Amino acid sequence: MNNDNLDKIKERLTYFVLDAIKNECEPDDDKIRSIISDIVSEELRDYNLSLEYKMELASSIFNRLRRLDVIEPMMEDSSITEIMVNGPDNIFYERAGKLYQSDIHFSDAESLQTVISCFFANRNRPLNEANPISDLRLPDGSRANAVLPPIAPDGPILTIRKFTGISHDIVSLIRTGFISEEAARFLSECVKNRKTIFLCGGTGSGKTTFLNTLSSFIPTDERVITIEDSAELSLQGIKNLVRLEARLPGPDGSGEISIGDMIKAALRMRPDRIIVGEVRGKESADMMHALNTGHPGSMCTGHANSCHEMLERLTGMVIAGSSLPYEAVISQISMGIDLIIHITRSRDGKRYVDEISTVLPNQGLNYKLKNLYLNTGGSNLERKVTIEELKEISTYYG
Repeated sequence: MNNDNLDKIKERLTYFVLDAIKNECEPDDDKIRSIISDIVSEELRDYNLSLEYKMELASSIFNRLRRLDVIEPMMEDSSITEIMVNGPDNIFYERAGKLYQSDIHFSDAESLQTVISCFFANRNRPLNEANPISDLRLPDGSRANAVLPPIAPDGPILTIRKFTGISHDIVSLIRTGFISEEAARFLSECVKNRKTIFLCGGTGSGKTTFLNTLSSFIPTDERVITIEDSAELSLQGIKNLVRLEARLPGPDGSGEISIGDMIKAALRMRPDRIIVGEVRGKESADMMHALNTGHPGSMCTGHANSCHEMLERLTGMVIAGSSLPYEAVISQISMGIDLIIHITRSRDGKRYVDEISTVLPNQGLNYKLKNLYLNTGGSNLERKVTIEELKEISTYYG
């Protein structure tokens, strides 16, 4: 039997399954698997097919209806950290920081759109012509974004950033060249001595990974509140820990719980430190308010191409979320942040810290940064100040 006939059989069996479950009230995965198994056994009993193949076919039908069809094996591959589907024939993935093009493909754009729509619908996220753009957080912490035609004229687009669950310790980051041992020791002292730290970098540069690592230096007797879009931080040894996670709006557009909402709630929980996974909008005003009202040692991340650019972007976001004048915002940010760290990802996929600076008191409407460590090429961090200055900053500055 050739592949075309097998594809037709798969299509026919898929429709049989859909017909069998149309009157079921929200069947769970086990129920779907049972129905698929019965239909495959019944419909293919006269075909000379191995039991192994029938099991693979049943799994394939299940993946098409409840998972992500042909790319589901990529979801199950722990070495793949990101999946990018650019239409039915162009599928890419990231492994070890590098992008590769896959040789798998969907049969056509309509099939891909059906798979994406079902995947989002199974998680109560509407995705159709009326709502062609949607975001989704998976139970394991992975994040998915989908865009359908006509917004995507070349076919449905699906991007999945997988949550690997891997927590890198500082020793492994030093070993891989992500940061130098001296800079790591300095930052660990800054965390212990409650310096407020802001991490910045591009998408996928390793901000959350490093935030997780730095959080491991927080004294275990403190009360810590983490606030994230998707729960990725894993703080160990802290008994007095509160984890908050944002909630996307429901199908009717209501029920959203934003980062800003959670920051306001956290201020009423008597935290010693607040750790925010990422700020990207008006919630930055709430974050800066928290940093300036008795919560030193807090940490946060944001997107930017350099430390100075992060301060400029943060200024615009705080202004958008508050009524403070420009000069007051500059002053508040300068007083609220002690250290700012920039992380980069090179063209070959290598991630590393390339700048660590301390934020000095502003001069009028201008920020003033002092470089402590700078990348000198090849992911090597070069210290730009004396050891005595570092000790003073890590212990007394702020």
